[in-house]
Amino acid sequence: MLSSPLRHWLSGLLITCCTCAAVAQSDCPSAEFPVSTLRQLKSQGWAVADADRRQALALGLLACLSHPDPDLRDGLAFEGMSALLRGKLLTTPTQYQVYRILLAQLQSNATDAHGFAKPFAALVLSEIARADRLQPFLEPADRVTLVSAAATYVRDVTDYRGFTTGEGWRHGVAHGADLLMQLALNRAITGEQLDAIIQAAQAQIVPAQSHFYIYGESDRLARPIVYAARRGQRDAAYWQRFVDAVASPTPLANWGDAFGSQTGLAQLHNTKSFLRATLSLVNQLNDPAVTALLAQPLTAALTQLP
Repeated sequence: MLSSPLRHWLSGLLITCCTCAAVAQSDCPSAEFPVSTLRQLKSQGWAVADADRRQALALGLLACLSHPDPDLRDGLAFEGMSALLRGKLLTTPTQYQVYRILLAQLQSNATDAHGFAKPFAALVLSEIARADRLQPFLEPADRVTLVSAAATYVRDVTDYRGFTTGEGWRHGVAHGADLLMQLALNRAITGEQLDAIIQAAQAQIVPAQSHFYIYGESDRLARPIVYAARRGQRDAAYWQRFVDAVASPTPLANWGDAFGSQTGLAQLHNTKSFLRATLSLVNQLNDPAVTALLAQPLTAALTQLP
């Protein structure tokens, strides 16, 4: 990798131009890659022989991540970005451009009329975090920024729409949890950063608005928690306190009161879903260290819930 000062100077100069172009033009699909071309590339496994054209394809797909057409947004833009990143087909400068552009989108206060921009920025950033985990290209300061942005995004989600017929997926909590998971898996993430990841996931175990999770959100929230525990940065007492906090009926006086209101029923439903999903993942991993930290507290908590 380039030295940090030089790399950031070059990246900053390049990103400024690219970000402005992407935001100003927001052409989706781009003239170079119309829908017919994107569909053909998808059928060919996103194989683009020319390296420069491959980088242009990736950057062109970013504007489509907020498009209201689910086929274009999810079936082409996200699938294309995932394939290019997982296939290690993008250069480090391109990956860094994607990181900076989507980070700005995740942190933006701009009105998103359709509600797709941030969830899909989070989802592709999870692929960026995965790529960095397997072959580091971000600086430590970049990871600090990404953890902070991811945690803030997940805590602040209030749009709980999952799948909508004709519109496709938003799935903000699940996509944010995927990003938290990839960060938790990264050995370069510190114990303090893991705490921020855990707290962000915990904040959405019981969502606002008396909402019942029905699209697998609890399963996705369980993953950053279990993989954070697997890092071994926090002891058994820490995880006992975590499970106790999750299983607490507060603000209800007791769990029996949950049956008297829609809000209470949603709290009970989501709490049980998370605890069950977390215990199931612990059992699937069959990692003695994780089992020792989480299995008994989770089992005990579940037996105490109605």
